[in-house]
Amino acid sequence: MLRHWQEEIAMTARLATGRAWIRWGIVLGFALGGFLDGILLHQILQWHHLLSLVPGMADLRTQVLWDGYFHALMYGVALAGLWGLWRARLDAPLQRGWMLVGALLIGFGLWHCVDAVLSHWILGIHRIRLDSPNVLLWDLIWLAGFGVVPALLGRLLLGRPHTPGGSVLGSTLSVLIAALLTTGLAAWSLQPPSGRQFTTIAFAPGVEPAQIFAAMRQVDARLVWSSPTMSVVVLDLEPARRWDFYRRGALLVSGAGLPAGCAGWSRA
Repeated sequence: MLRHWQEEIAMTARLATGRAWIRWGIVLGFALGGFLDGILLHQILQWHHLLSLVPGMADLRTQVLWDGYFHALMYGVALAGLWGLWRARLDAPLQRGWMLVGALLIGFGLWHCVDAVLSHWILGIHRIRLDSPNVLLWDLIWLAGFGVVPALLGRLLLGRPHTPGGSVLGSTLSVLIAALLTTGLAAWSLQPPSGRQFTTIAFAPGVEPAQIFAAMRQVDARLVWSSPTMSVVVLDLEPARRWDFYRRGALLVSGAGLPAGCAGWSRA
């Protein structure tokens, strides 16, 4: 009888660990969905920014800054998911590879479902494609293709029978592969587009045009374009001098890494 109880307790512990593996996989998948949204829709296609439809937020500096905050949040969520998976890897009673893929797909789809319902329809801060004559159609297409379908596929994978036989080594390898994928997406979001000759800089409120011109003279930069208030400028300068502008009141500098790479993709 005592042995039976011990086996029951051990099985309960393994199931709890399996649930933690799935839960943190969903968290990581949620972050990956956010990365795809930011990279593809905010940076590459530029169909919208995070706050495109918020009144008073038309300034490019503000839009790019909030896109940067959004990316920073996704970095934090991804790190939390990876840390949770790393801790849950130590007990591997099941074949964890397919479980992780299923959990990632559920989290990925969940992000796009939450984004559609909350951001598009409840808060109304942006829509998928603002230049379309039928924005609702694009919302529904995106919701189905990137939200509902991946979530259903993930649920089907988790519903498969999982037989004992996993190992800590296999679970560790799964986490490392997921970390590599996440790191790749995060690194991509920080890069300016290839072949982009100029540097886009968004300055903090209160930085005067005279200060900006003085900074440009010090680094031998040429002004290509500026917003009416010079809160956002596009410069032709040596890439190695980009970091200097962070000491001169810049909030975002494309091609200079953190805090976010969205500025490098903006078509100013």
